[in-house]
Amino acid sequence: MIVLPIGLAAISFAAILIKVCDAPPLVIAAYRLSLATLFLLLFTLPRTIGEFRQMGRQEILASTLAGVFLCFHFALWITSLKYTSVASSVIFVTTNPIFVALASTFLLREKISATLFLSISIAVLGGIIIAWGDLGQGKENLYGNFLALLGAIMATGYLLVGRRVRQQMGLMAYITLVYGVAAILLIFLALISGNSLFNYTPKTYLIFFLLALFPQLIGHTTLNWALKFFSATLVAVLILGEPIGATILAFLLLKEPLTKKLLFGGTLVLLGIYFSAREERKLGKL
Repeated sequence: MIVLPIGLAAISFAAILIKVCDAPPLVIAAYRLSLATLFLLLFTLPRTIGEFRQMGRQEILASTLAGVFLCFHFALWITSLKYTSVASSVIFVTTNPIFVALASTFLLREKISATLFLSISIAVLGGIIIAWGDLGQGKENLYGNFLALLGAIMATGYLLVGRRVRQQMGLMAYITLVYGVAAILLIFLALISGNSLFNYTPKTYLIFFLLALFPQLIGHTTLNWALKFFSATLVAVLILGEPIGATILAFLLLKEPLTKKLLFGGTLVLLGIYFSAREERKLGKL
């Protein structure tokens, strides 16, 4: 009741900071994860080493996989913010409870209930309304929404793997490995994309630092802490507060408009995700 709202508030600032950052998306993501990993190594190394010694091969491989998911989640989502609004991007990127339900149905061969099907349908309808509203803004907005949706799929894998691994691993060792793997991959992606990692303004480096400290170290670490005690579905539901916070901040700080289609479609998406996650939890799938 205390820790998770703080983490959620920290995450809500991520989209705003990214929007005002002049660096390329992959560079933003690389600095966010690299600085976060560096902070962890500097301030928690003794405890992290002790937890690493208790890790088995299976935990290391699973954590590495979570890092890969996290890398592509950020690469896709941060890029989406360069093409579409904060509100649209964060609404689409938090649709991961829907993909948890679909994964249970198609990968685990579990039957989908009527309530779950209806909930997913409501969320899909909301997404269509948002996309329809963004259609008048140009193809770039639709492309950004699509990238955010792919980012949600990556976030689903990140949460599901984290839920499994955190039952056996300590928090510091897990997040250091996951953030570190994601950072290395993002640096590699930034370099092969032809982006420079240096020669940015002091303001940009300050934003890098703030992204690493608040949305990553406080926000994402809070979620990873919660995965030890709650299901991935419930944690995903908690993340539904991000679109609300980010949209309000974008309206107040960036003067982004709140259109009727965005408000109505976003409400449907959030309701669909909420009822999907509640049904998943009721059925005990996660």
